[in-house]
Amino acid sequence: MKPAVKNRPQAVLFGCTRNTVRSPIAEALGRHFFGRQVYFASAGIRRGKSNGFAIAVMEEIGIDITKHRPHAFEDLEDACFDVIVTLSPEAHHKALEFTRTLATEVIYWPTMDPTAVEGSRERVLDAYRNVRDGLLERIKKMLDYQPMGNL
Repeated sequence: MKPAVKNRPQAVLFGCTRNTVRSPIAEALGRHFFGRQVYFASAGIRRGKSNGFAIAVMEEIGIDITKHRPHAFEDLEDACFDVIVTLSPEAHHKALEFTRTLATEVIYWPTMDPTAVEGSRERVLDAYRNVRDGLLERIKKMLDYQPMGNL
């Protein structure tokens, strides 16, 4: 078992507008790369419906998010998060309100909403891939991800 990284949060919540694209992608990436080292969850200001493009771009990298069910901040049973990462301005305001009496760090990562992209299927998928890949890099950096490999 790897030793814990100093100052790594033990519980991270990703917040977004509808909990259908950005925040579930971030949650799934965190779980995939950090397993049980860190607890991950996601929530939105409102519940939305599952998004086929988000499912497709995660399947491309071998991560299944088909079981994700969107839920709102109010659905959270526990507010004990070390960090809440917000991915939309609305979610950032909600997280600040949600944590006003908690010792929780709130971080804002402005992240484009790929549902706003129009055009060909490939153009839309590219927007979702850009969101996925950008979130992955930020998560790895925030949690000091260092893959095991040959030296």
